[in-house]
Amino acid sequence: MSTRGDDAEKKKDAAFSAVFDANWARVRHHVEGVVDDDAEVTEIVSEVFLMAWARLDPARPVDRLWLLRTADRVLRSRPARSVMRRTALDAVHQGMSGVQGRTDLTMRVRVLTALGVLSRTERRIIMLTYWDGLAVGEIAEMLRSPKIRVRKSLRRAQRKLRAALGLEEAG
Repeated sequence: MSTRGDDAEKKKDAAFSAVFDANWARVRHHVEGVVDDDAEVTEIVSEVFLMAWARLDPARPVDRLWLLRTADRVLRSRPARSVMRRTALDAVHQGMSGVQGRTDLTMRVRVLTALGVLSRTERRIIMLTYWDGLAVGEIAEMLRSPKIRVRKSLRRAQRKLRAALGLEEAG
């Protein structure tokens, strides 16, 4: 006969497994956009899911945006020893230019330089858009900011990036 505590633990295990299975790859991808060392990525993702386990309520499990916000907090709390991955720069270039495939070193340097003209918030919105593939509404929820403000910041950042990369403004 199962006790009430056993049932609660089983529910928590099942809820956590569902959250983990549905979100692990997205959280790892998010962290990989910032951290170049695979061991450090694994450590950060593990820390995020440990935090999710600690606060998990099976009736209201955490969602992907909570996990991404938590990953950002963990990333901010770590020493600035990591560099942006090449693939994240490729994602921004492909999103801005529409050109698919690997980006050469020269273009990666141009993209990195172009990202430098953006404000911190604009850079974050660009990365959430092109690297994480989030929609404006999801970004607004994640940043806890109005959708209109995120949309305007995204458009402004895209214009600045197109200008810095020498791409023609697409009507």
